[in-house]
Amino acid sequence: MNEIDGFWWLLISTGLLIVLQYNLHKEVQGVFLLLTRRIDVSIVLFSILFLPGIFVHEASHFLAARMLRVPTSGFSLIPRQTVEGRLQLGYVETAHAGIVRDALIGAAPLLTGGLIVAYIGLKQFNLLTLWEAIQAGAIGSWREALTVIYNSADFWIWLYLAFVVSSTMMPSKSDRRAWLPIALILLMILTLSLLAGAGPWLMIHLAPILNSILKSVAFIFVISVVIHLIFWLPFLSGRVILERLTGLRVE
Repeated sequence: MNEIDGFWWLLISTGLLIVLQYNLHKEVQGVFLLLTRRIDVSIVLFSILFLPGIFVHEASHFLAARMLRVPTSGFSLIPRQTVEGRLQLGYVETAHAGIVRDALIGAAPLLTGGLIVAYIGLKQFNLLTLWEAIQAGAIGSWREALTVIYNSADFWIWLYLAFVVSSTMMPSKSDRRAWLPIALILLMILTLSLLAGAGPWLMIHLAPILNSILKSVAFIFVISVVIHLIFWLPFLSGRVILERLTGLRVE
């Protein structure tokens, strides 16, 4: 099972990140709403807080579309309500260009955001040293590693950037519209390959490479999960305290 353990790590980390992202965004909006008592102002504050991440997300769409020679007709970082009644923090309007290019444009924020989070985690926070200390069971070493990370230059700036980028890098429903056809095509190719007897060759030559890629993505998601936990707890506590002080409840 070690040949596919990256898949399970990715599945678990993705699920945790999606749940934490949803709950954290809800708590942040709740705190802003309790502080301002105005929905429009709370939306503006929410957008300002996540503005760097929103910019990276939409700029990734825009640049990917330009690189793939797909026409764009609009770029905005101003929040708006969608026809489904959901809040859209920013958008890039692109022409449909086939499932392959649409899928690549939709995945661009995940790739860019993942690279930024990986850079911050590996270069600025040196998390590999911390991970190695935890694996070795050396409590003193990982406590020392945590202290070094906290005392690193511009720690709070890098932590904030990692937070807002990781919290906005996940593709939206519209970003994923071309993913299902691509997934079905790949599944069909895999099924035909297995029926043709290529299973052993795939396990020997392709499975290790794919597993390494999945583990790398899962590692980035795990970093994002930890960062979301760090910010989720203060906002949760703040929302509970504000509800008790004001006598109001956020639904």
